[in-house]
Amino acid sequence: MNRSRSGWMFPAAILLVGINLRPSIAVIGPLLDRLQQDTGLSDTAAGLLTTLPVALMGALLLGAGRMRHGLGERFGIALGLILIALSDALRGLLPGAGLLLATAVSGGIGIAMMQALMPAVIRLHAGARTAGLMGLYSTAIMGGALVSGMAGPWLAQVWGWPMALGLWAAPAVIGLVMWRAAARAIPAAPKATRPQSRLHRSRRAWLLLAFFGLGTGAYTLVLAWLPPFYTRLGWSEQGAGALLGAVTFAEVIAGLAVSMWIDRAPDRRPALLTAIAALLAGMLCLALAPLAMAWPGAVLAGLGIGALFPLSLIVAMDHGQTPDEAGAMAAFVQGGGYVLAAVLPLAAGLLRQHLADLAPVWWLMALLCLVMGRIAVVLRPNTQLQGALAR
Repeated sequence: MNRSRSGWMFPAAILLVGINLRPSIAVIGPLLDRLQQDTGLSDTAAGLLTTLPVALMGALLLGAGRMRHGLGERFGIALGLILIALSDALRGLLPGAGLLLATAVSGGIGIAMMQALMPAVIRLHAGARTAGLMGLYSTAIMGGALVSGMAGPWLAQVWGWPMALGLWAAPAVIGLVMWRAAARAIPAAPKATRPQSRLHRSRRAWLLLAFFGLGTGAYTLVLAWLPPFYTRLGWSEQGAGALLGAVTFAEVIAGLAVSMWIDRAPDRRPALLTAIAALLAGMLCLALAPLAMAWPGAVLAGLGIGALFPLSLIVAMDHGQTPDEAGAMAAFVQGGGYVLAAVLPLAAGLLRQHLADLAPVWWLMALLCLVMGRIAVVLRPNTQLQGALAR
């Protein structure tokens, strides 16, 4: 590796790639009422704008090994950025209900491709810095959600909602340019093998999957429905977007904290339980006193979600001794986890359509926090699981 270039280009590329993994989803929530009014989307169909890309992330991540073998990391990540850029650009140029749903599919495929390939790339090239760079990567993902969620309503006020959705093609193009430059500065990865994984037979692997899925479900739920929940309570789009911004800002702070000190904490469980407690407190604030406790609830939920996302990935990758094993574990956990996470925003849309109230969803997430806490107690590195991929 050319250290003079890759020393800064590789982390910069990770940052710019990660930033592009959420804006096409995060910008929807604060504008959802306006989108429904102009396009005729029902609450259930509106829920699909988040459910479709998240479910696709899961479906494609389950085939990450084949994708890595067929496309390779360099080309696969570049292709994912191209799909995101095209999807966002089409939303700005040809707005409509059908195209919103179609680009949710194409953008979700692009996001899934990058999320399937990037963990193995980081593990292969980062060495001892793997946990720290995984924290940077996950924090960049949340940072993209922060900027897009807050900026969307203001951009829509000035240029209309199609342009507010379409402008996010620009950072995808910038990320593509940076990734292509960084990819030339790192050595080509060895040809990926397709190990005969037996992870689906491992109880520990399924626990890791469930934990990631429930934590990510909290994220997708808040991302999709927190702003509409508050606009129904009388808040403006800008105010609801600012509240979502508070959530994502807290996520970024928590993610940065995890990336800074996680290498010094071989037992991840105290951090996991602390994050779950923060998320539980946030859900209770939203359920019990949504107006009086809106800002504390948003910050607490954001701190919990922001710490859980990198921690759950890091814990999953702790169970792989090689880049192939770590990538396969991350793909299995994320693949099934995102499919599980996709259920929550869809369920929330159904509840809103039939009950006109999202408060029961916050209670449901609070109960799921207790389930996550039980799982977290047993999530310590298990050396017996390492190497299970190739047996």
